[in-house]
Amino acid sequence: MTERVNILGVGVDAVTMAEAVTAVRRYMDTRTGVMIATANAEMIMRATRDPALRDILNAAALVVPDGAGTVWAAHYLGYRMPERVAGYDLAQELLRSAPAEGRRIYFLGSAPGVAERAKAKAEEIYPGIEIVGVRDGYFKEEDDAAIIDGIRASHPDLLLVALGVPKQEKWIHAHLTQLGVPVAIGVGGTLDVMAGVMKRAPRWMQRAKLEWLFRGLLQPQRAGRLLALPKFVLKVHAARK
Repeated sequence: MTERVNILGVGVDAVTMAEAVTAVRRYMDTRTGVMIATANAEMIMRATRDPALRDILNAAALVVPDGAGTVWAAHYLGYRMPERVAGYDLAQELLRSAPAEGRRIYFLGSAPGVAERAKAKAEEIYPGIEIVGVRDGYFKEEDDAAIIDGIRASHPDLLLVALGVPKQEKWIHAHLTQLGVPVAIGVGGTLDVMAGVMKRAPRWMQRAKLEWLFRGLLQPQRAGRLLALPKFVLKVHAARK
């Protein structure tokens, strides 16, 4: 069992990348049927205003610290948090090992055509990988039953859902028992990055913990969302008093 620490009411697991990958493999092996969340500062701030999201995150089998802000908050509040476990990197680790382990993967989400391009990229860089299905994220509630049937028929071991926060977490939580998948992970912009429609921050910005700034510069429409970061810092400061 990993240690789960409380950051503004959201439990985040104090895990390394290696520990997170091991946990996901175990869930796939045991066919458990779990949701895994990738909690950055923006998600945690949203959860402080959205009790349904907070409850979903706290019910997840694993909540990894996706973001320097999450790691900083844990340390500031006096908890152990060994490292950042970015959702994109976690997904790549799982995809990299999938061919040797015989894992079947399904991509759900992003704009039309993106999941197909992400699938092609995965097949290029991870030879032998089995991407058993893709579906874009532009669907309505009445489409859910057909999408679930398609996923069930594909028998994936791992479902990567890229619908954005909090839609992806709420969709997974609502349908997890129907989906019949061992592991489902909300992965945000992962498919966009894989497909080449969105860039990831340069390595030096990742090391300097400035990925949030890169995303803001690249996507000016995110500027309002980035205001969650200073609010998060202030809220964490207040929580320690």
